[in-house]
Amino acid sequence: MKKKPSGSSAQGRRAVKSVRPIPDAQIDFSDIPEATDEELKRMRRVGRPSSGRAKQLIAIRLSPTLLNQLRKMAAKQGKPYQSLIHELLEKAAAKAA
Repeated sequence: MKKKPSGSSAQGRRAVKSVRPIPDAQIDFSDIPEATDEELKRMRRVGRPSSGRAKQLIAIRLSPTLLNQLRKMAAKQGKPYQSLIHELLEKAAAKAA
């Protein structure tokens, strides 16, 4: 099976550039059945709930040893490691202020 090129790779960027956008008016939706009222009632939102307290995505470089320690600490506490890192940084910032 051929691997799909990633949008972040050089090959993926070239592939994205070669795609021409199609205006909505030219898209044929005739083979898609309309949703019934019952189906619409059963639908639910997928994804993260909007809480009004969205966090900002950042990139941070950590040593593999430190990251493994943080992951183990988080596993012992039964929480995601990114949440643990957030808590630790909050505590350190509050302490320093």
